[in-house]
Amino acid sequence: MSKNVQFNVKPGGTLKGRIRVPGDKSVSHRSIMLGSIAEGTTHVTGFLEGDDSLATLQAFKDMGVQIEGPNEGKVTIHGVGLRGLKKPLNPLDMGNSGTAMRLMAGILAGQNFECTLIGDASLSKRPMKRVTDPLRQMGADIYTADGGMPPLNIKPTVSGLKSIDYTLPMASAQVKSCVLLAGLYADGETKVVEPAPTRDHTERMLQGFGYQVESTKLDGMQTQVTLVGGGSLKAMDIDVPSDISSAAFFMVAASIAPEADLVIEHVGINPTRTGVIDILKLMGADITLENESIVGGEPVADIHVKSSKLKGVKIPENLVPLAIDEFPVLFVAASAAEGKTVLTGAEELRVKESDRIQVMADALKAVGVDAQPTPDGMIINGGVQKPQSTVIESHHDHRISMAMTIAGLNAVDDVLIDDCANVNTSFPTFVDLVNQIGMTVSVIKENG
Repeated sequence: MSKNVQFNVKPGGTLKGRIRVPGDKSVSHRSIMLGSIAEGTTHVTGFLEGDDSLATLQAFKDMGVQIEGPNEGKVTIHGVGLRGLKKPLNPLDMGNSGTAMRLMAGILAGQNFECTLIGDASLSKRPMKRVTDPLRQMGADIYTADGGMPPLNIKPTVSGLKSIDYTLPMASAQVKSCVLLAGLYADGETKVVEPAPTRDHTERMLQGFGYQVESTKLDGMQTQVTLVGGGSLKAMDIDVPSDISSAAFFMVAASIAPEADLVIEHVGINPTRTGVIDILKLMGADITLENESIVGGEPVADIHVKSSKLKGVKIPENLVPLAIDEFPVLFVAASAAEGKTVLTGAEELRVKESDRIQVMADALKAVGVDAQPTPDGMIINGGVQKPQSTVIESHHDHRISMAMTIAGLNAVDDVLIDDCANVNTSFPTFVDLVNQIGMTVSVIKENG
């Protein structure tokens, strides 16, 4: 029998200490994908043992890849090469992960077997037309359910994939990566133009595996990424940095808690992911980077955060794609800031694991915050009222569960968050770490 997991958050706490959050989810997914289609043995350390990345790992096992682990973040992948995957016996279950399903679609479009990608109730409501459209232009034989939703059924093409020159209609690292991964199997040169910078882990990791990828700045916003199909990937060792998306919860917590002094160690600070730091600094946060270095092609640093008096800001739209997964907790920061915070240009938030604009507006209003959703963002008048005691619904979205946990820090009484089992998709040790640094969060399990 399944159990409903609730978080009960007691207000208050002085947050101090040094912590290390789990490995980067985006890099963990890609380490399994590229390690599996590489030639040779890839060793991964710091792998995120969350449900999402474990679903990706299991999918490649189901396609005949020998993978050892994870064991305390260590994974060994015996790659089978670009053409070595085998037809799975059953549909591949991507769980809650949109990243996994969209990137996998690119790889599977180039295979010589039919397969189907499925997901949980949340993933089954997320749009896939954004990847099936370019894949069909490349010649892929791919089908969705009504409305362009999962499951995805992918059949082998008779004539193979052809290269494409594709301009993304929206700034999306998932769509960009899907087309690039399909491009590995295409005949000729595949070009992808993104309208604004998005995370570039796929390009960096492909280069680490010895595959030539060229990125060219077209102007202040657009970048063209080019690769030629038919090459090969050579195995490498990957040290997965801590996930800045997970660190973001602690950056906001330490910023809004009184007398906080917190260091988050070995966090990935890829410049396509650091929008959360830039936005918090615009709001007046006291954040410094220490011990900066390069690990496996990815920049990392310890992030030192002290409590500060935040102020409301108009968030620059050019930072939106660089912080797209961190807005649930940035809304919490805006709630604690003095003055008005305005977010625009973030309509992508409406097609995440939940409609994160509406769900976060509803959750913040439930605890007494003046939050008004707009079609592409939100207006929050912060610092007006301390959050009240209430019950919050997470809508099966891990980042809503964790963001509202941080919101409970400044509440006037306990906040209860319902349906929090989803936190295991990205951050299985979240509750342990928030309690370690000084918050008081208990887990309640009920038969559901």
